[in-house]
Amino acid sequence: MPAHAPDQQSDSRHDDPLTRERAHLAASRAALRAMREDVEALDIKDVTANWVNAEVLNRQIEERITALADLAHAPLFFGRLDYEEAPADATGEGGGEERFYIGRRHVHDAHGDPMVVDWRAPVSQPFYRASKKEPLGVGRRRRFGYTGGELTAYEDEDLTDASGTERASALLQAEIERPRVGPMRDIVATIQPEQDEIVRAGIGGTVCVQGAPGTGKTAVGLHRVAYLLYAHRERLARTGTLVVGPNRSFLRYIEQVLPALGELNVAQATVDDLVAHVEVRGTDSAEAATVKGDARMAEVLRRAVRSGVTMPVDPVVVVRGSRRWRVPAYEVEETVRELLARDIRYGAAREALPQRIAHAVLVRMEQAGEAPDDRVQDAVARNPAVKAAVKAVWPAVDPAKLVLRLLSEPEFLAEHAAGLLTEDEQRAVLWAKPARSVRTAKWSAADAVLIDEAADLVQRTPSLGHVVLDEAQDLSPMQYRAVGRRCTTGSATVLGDIAQGTTPWATASWREALAHLGKPDAAVEELTQGFRVPREVIAYASRLLPAIAPGLSEATSVREAAGDFAVRAVAGPDALDDAVVAACRAALRREGSIGLIAADARIPALATALADAGLPHLAPGEETTADARLTLVPASLAKGLEYDHVVLDEPTAIVTGEPDERTGLRRLYVALTRAVSGLTVLHAQPLPTALG
Repeated sequence: MPAHAPDQQSDSRHDDPLTRERAHLAASRAALRAMREDVEALDIKDVTANWVNAEVLNRQIEERITALADLAHAPLFFGRLDYEEAPADATGEGGGEERFYIGRRHVHDAHGDPMVVDWRAPVSQPFYRASKKEPLGVGRRRRFGYTGGELTAYEDEDLTDASGTERASALLQAEIERPRVGPMRDIVATIQPEQDEIVRAGIGGTVCVQGAPGTGKTAVGLHRVAYLLYAHRERLARTGTLVVGPNRSFLRYIEQVLPALGELNVAQATVDDLVAHVEVRGTDSAEAATVKGDARMAEVLRRAVRSGVTMPVDPVVVVRGSRRWRVPAYEVEETVRELLARDIRYGAAREALPQRIAHAVLVRMEQAGEAPDDRVQDAVARNPAVKAAVKAVWPAVDPAKLVLRLLSEPEFLAEHAAGLLTEDEQRAVLWAKPARSVRTAKWSAADAVLIDEAADLVQRTPSLGHVVLDEAQDLSPMQYRAVGRRCTTGSATVLGDIAQGTTPWATASWREALAHLGKPDAAVEELTQGFRVPREVIAYASRLLPAIAPGLSEATSVREAAGDFAVRAVAGPDALDDAVVAACRAALRREGSIGLIAADARIPALATALADAGLPHLAPGEETTADARLTLVPASLAKGLEYDHVVLDEPTAIVTGEPDERTGLRRLYVALTRAVSGLTVLHAQPLPTALG
């Protein structure tokens, strides 16, 4: 399956395939410009009834114009399918032989005929799944190669010969191994069959993807969002979509993938963003954070929220005109107990109680011969006597104040944690110096999650249509619950790698995590075939798996290139900084991005060493350019990022920088697997025993 590059002689002939393909590319670009110009020329003055409609329509038009942008770095099409017989249309009728160009967006000509078909369309699916054994009606699959946005090569695969052997695509391999500079890019041209199955999974269920490093799980999750928006646009336009990442650096790294696919209306956030009810200014010990993140805290909070409810001792007497209407205490108590037994949201029950009391008054009015209506019931519900009774029986709850009290008052915590938390666990979460108020408290990230749980107990959190949760293995049970609240009526795509869990509370299994998320029946898919990490690098990193995740399958790599891999001992700590600088200089002589990854405590010293050597460097999340390709990465922020060449400083320091050995080895596993083309490991201390 040879790739065909341009030929000076054939390039001048009009029957040359490459010339024809370039002509189709030029015509497609012209058609896309015309589509954009048509939208820009729309006049909405005569079709909008008021300024609100005009604003909405104008915003939709602006979004459409943006979505129709012709991105120079993203070729309009990357493949072509030549069907032996055209796929059946809506009537079930097929046609003669037909070809479809597969690209990132739909493009049609002036007559509405497709020039490029969206990769998400059903007719495009065989581009990713057809094989000689199962051609799916495709006679020939053509892939295109680009250089600097110019179409420079093509490669044909004949799928009609079932006896022929499957061969790896040279253009596909080149695209996978293309150097990375800048933010994460889409993988729409290189999606593999097992990835495509996940991408096109229906919206009705939640999918969890266990993916080894380099298997493309993040890209699969983002492309799944793009596919769902294509297949269920109206539904998700109403309910919304959200991508949840581990930190801001990661979100900046992935933020261009969906816009490159024409999807502009997907929100991005971290878990901390979702639960930002208070300003986070404090930190917890690992022990305290683990207890606060435990699912048992949900029941502690539920008890505490409901603890203010008391049974009435006096009747409710409502005065209207010259009449007095009396609802005895036992009847109000029955209503209160019924609402408690129904276990509905605290705030919803509090709103229902005055209406229930008012209804009891209306029953008495009707028995006395009056004919009250709904307006009378609403007026009675607002009566001062009813409002006073509700305030006394079912007081309002402020979630932040409630959590403040739990963390400040040992007796209050002990009352509601009885049988759930041990005395040692209670002492771990109590503040040594209680705060005076919500505003002055030094809340931690785990505290904010507790407040979010309490807020949901009071008032239901709105649900979205679909949520993508990436690097999910690091979340605590309470964080899973916080994300799960955002998709109770929708679905989710959960992405992660158990072996990369680098928090003391990292999940032990996906089944456990999915139960906390509220999606216990989700399908769990495993990706083990790597497309990013060189085989020598993934084999070296996999030495850690028996110690960090013994139940996982070892990842393999389909990379043809061997990659550059070296582990070098340095003669003493004093020589380490110089050796690291030299390794960075050597890496910068190659093409692509360079990441210098080190234990967080080593970052200041390495930053100074790089500055003294005249090597400018970026922080994680800052976009690399041709002039700035070196990023200094604390090990705690390396997850989810990738670089063509990685220089890894002192593995043992990365391990010992964590609270426990398992977490440290998992952090090292993450750092070792960030390389796309080459990895250089430098160490002055002995390597961790688990590396063999």
